[in-house]
Amino acid sequence: MSHRPLPGRRSVLRGSLAASAALTLPVGLGAAPALALSGRPGAGWGVQTGDVTADSGLVWVRSDRPARMIVETSATESFRNPRRWRGPLLGAGTDFTGTTRLHGLPSGQEIHYRVLLADPEDPRRTGEPVTGSFRTVSSRRRDGVRFVWSGDLAGQGWGINPELGGYRIYDAMAALDPDFFLCSGDNVYADGPISETVALPDGRTWRNVTTEEKAKVAETLAEFRGNFRYNLLDENLRAFNARVPSIIQWDDHEVTNNWYPGEILTDARYTEKSVDVLAARARQAFSEYFPISTLRRPDGRVHRVQHHGPLLDVFVLDMRTYRNANSPDDQSTDAQGILGEEQLAWLKRELSRSRAVWKVIASDMPLGLVVPDTGDGKPNIEAVAQGDPGAPLGRELQIAELLRFVKHRRITGTVWLTADVHYTSAQHYDPSRAAFKDFAPFWEFVSGPLNAGAFPSNTLDGTFGPERVFVKAPTTANVSPADGYQFFGEVDIDGDSGELTVRLREQDGTVLFTKALQPGRVGQ
Repeated sequence: MSHRPLPGRRSVLRGSLAASAALTLPVGLGAAPALALSGRPGAGWGVQTGDVTADSGLVWVRSDRPARMIVETSATESFRNPRRWRGPLLGAGTDFTGTTRLHGLPSGQEIHYRVLLADPEDPRRTGEPVTGSFRTVSSRRRDGVRFVWSGDLAGQGWGINPELGGYRIYDAMAALDPDFFLCSGDNVYADGPISETVALPDGRTWRNVTTEEKAKVAETLAEFRGNFRYNLLDENLRAFNARVPSIIQWDDHEVTNNWYPGEILTDARYTEKSVDVLAARARQAFSEYFPISTLRRPDGRVHRVQHHGPLLDVFVLDMRTYRNANSPDDQSTDAQGILGEEQLAWLKRELSRSRAVWKVIASDMPLGLVVPDTGDGKPNIEAVAQGDPGAPLGRELQIAELLRFVKHRRITGTVWLTADVHYTSAQHYDPSRAAFKDFAPFWEFVSGPLNAGAFPSNTLDGTFGPERVFVKAPTTANVSPADGYQFFGEVDIDGDSGELTVRLREQDGTVLFTKALQPGRVGQ
């Protein structure tokens, strides 16, 4: 698999990344396990960074055996006079994953780092270093902000296809040199087995890289961990992770399709029927495979706010952990909703405290698109909108409360970003078109999947007055990535004017739709 050249400030020593990656891949995938046989720890799953601030960042790695994690940082790729950070001992309790917090870093600067894994019994014995870079958040408004977002990786049986170059979309995203990547959920499809081949409608054959853990639905902790390792077999994704920090949220497929707390599965593929049990195992694997500090707190929170200088705050929602059961969603009172009372109070509080020009609300599900859940044969609702264009009902009541709060607190610059529905679109919400009118107009942008089946567009619900300004979606269900319809979005905030520009892009980076929003205005 080949990569297009990347911008200079994201360049890293790719040789060491490729070398270490080869250590732990199965021999059938072209592995060269010589270093592993020498008894030195290997880091074949690459590196990642997250929780990046103006002076800190969280570095992630996985070892192939017990090892001490050591991180060295430098202002240049030469690593002259590096600063050294002693990280944790990586062991079986965390599936040999770990993170190290770097602190006291300069603001708005490129940080080059390399991770070494040392033999716990002999610290002089270290594996090949794995290198990466990231840029700390700038406190200077004039530097601007650029990021990309998408979701839905390896869904519907469409996994890593070497014949097509694997997850090529990550190359197109890296070429934009973003400050970070926002993944809007479905980082894995724990409920989606991957087979060696899939017959395409036109007679072609799709070929997948396969692993033992992806041969069935994930139920055990080991199987959930294997789902996260699967995606890291892709060279494109590992190279992207080494250059671009992430802000990760989860949705349903990290556990199982359309799940909610307390659910008891009727799916015959599962021997473990309790979703609560499966979700606890999935959450542990999720916390082990991404650099997210809130997941390591006693409450293990996914929802959080990421501050990115004076221009941007990103509010990461969790529409899974606290939701009520999927139902027809037509009840006239609903305090729990899709966010839960505590998370809604948190979101109101943090939005009112934000002084950023733009407040991006990272939602793992859309607001005005009707997303059904017919898994048990009943006409239940999976997201927020239930198709009744009248006054808010069910989970819409909680969203109406939030939108009313934003308006009456005069909170400007809110933009909603999501994925989930496996196509790309732009919706403008306006009270002049809505049954519920006590809110200020806003935009919602949808982009995805990264590498999964593409689906036709969903019906709009008129409660909040959405107008679909742009959409690109197939007319048939589960179109394979070989036939396109893979998408990501870009957000670019100009440091001088404060203007926020959204671009919806195809897999190769082609721009499909552009919308520029002005700071401080209501309704756009």
